[in-house]
Amino acid sequence: MMTTPSSSVQETAVTRPFYWSVRREIWENRSVYLAPLIITAFVLFGSFIATFVAGAARARSDSNQKPAIVKPINTAPAPIMLTTILVGFFYCLDALYGERRDRSILFWKSLPVSDRTTVLSKASIPLVVLPIIALTLSFATQLILLPATFAVSLGSGVSSGRMWASIPDPLGMIYGLTAHILWYAPIYCWVLLVSAWARRAPILWAVLPFLAVAAIERITFNTWYFMYMLQYRMTGAMKEAFKSKPGSKDFTQLDPLNFLSTPGLWVGLIFAAGCLAAAVRLRHKREPI
Repeated sequence: MMTTPSSSVQETAVTRPFYWSVRREIWENRSVYLAPLIITAFVLFGSFIATFVAGAARARSDSNQKPAIVKPINTAPAPIMLTTILVGFFYCLDALYGERRDRSILFWKSLPVSDRTTVLSKASIPLVVLPIIALTLSFATQLILLPATFAVSLGSGVSSGRMWASIPDPLGMIYGLTAHILWYAPIYCWVLLVSAWARRAPILWAVLPFLAVAAIERITFNTWYFMYMLQYRMTGAMKEAFKSKPGSKDFTQLDPLNFLSTPGLWVGLIFAAGCLAAAVRLRHKREPI
């Protein structure tokens, strides 16, 4: 019995190759969730100690500063989110290189899963899966710390209204992490491209070309414009996505219109799409190392 194109599409939809490809990446790379979980445990331990130490010292703050007691719950998500960003970078380094190194690419190519589906499923780990893990663990950490913070703050004379006002807005956390993931998308996709191309030491091929260009510019023109561009890509998300209150150096006010109108965001996303397209073509042609 011949298989019609429509029945083939239906079978692909039923088997959900993209979904199972993402599941496979999570199963094979346990660091995707284990590393954030370990950091979360350390963050909880340290935050509990910091909260009770601040309460025992009966910490106070003036009207222009956040109470010291709520600082641990306020800063707890930062190391968790930073961990997921770093895990995403190192995951991308090995995502396409590793399957060529251990020759498993021969097996995976024998399955009815396209190179595009495979590459996109790998790109979804740093761009979708890890941010979801970061947000889930960050919210869970704050919920666990909340009763202790509330009890210590009341015992130290800090009003409940002031305590609530000092706790980060969940929507702000979601917005901030989303902005950073979009801003770092070209970095992740570039590393994926290098992972698909490099025959050895992908981390060197991912980093050294940029350092070489910066060094050549410095020697030739005695300028640092390329290095400033790299610095902007690494740290520009906060500056473009948030704005500071008058007289303050802290970026606390959401500024989505400015972020979405930033040329650097869209140039980076176009570059990321190009890197993914190139990675798909490279994976189709590449053989085991």
